[in-house]
Amino acid sequence: MGKRQFIVFLTCFAFAGTAYTSAQDVNNGKKIFNEYCRTCHQENGQGLGVVYPPLAKSDYISKTDKQTIIREVVFGKTGKVKVNGKDFNGMMMPLPPKYKDKDIADVITFVFTNFGNKKGKVTEKEVTAAKKKGKIK
Repeated sequence: MGKRQFIVFLTCFAFAGTAYTSAQDVNNGKKIFNEYCRTCHQENGQGLGVVYPPLAKSDYISKTDKQTIIREVVFGKTGKVKVNGKDFNGMMMPLPPKYKDKDIADVITFVFTNFGNKKGKVTEKEVTAAKKKGKIK
């Protein structure tokens, strides 16, 4: 195998193990966001005043591990949080049980890959694992 073929092989091998985000996943995530999240976080992800924090270009999203964010979406979040330098002290309701793990992964992936965020894909397996850990105390 020549050097060039070897590099192509390594590149393909590296990408084979990464999670792929399809247009269908993103569209499903956007649909769920519009159904459930948009009211508080707004269509553009800017949040609502001092009540609901922004998701757009969120330093909270960029510095918080995926498992924590998944658990906050699944089980809800109450209390203080600082986002983009502003303090918020409210409550985020959990996603309703009608949304399955795949739906949860898709909506978080939508937020992670939109509004100026670059966190990447969340998989159904990551959601299942986070649920097993339970609510953050």
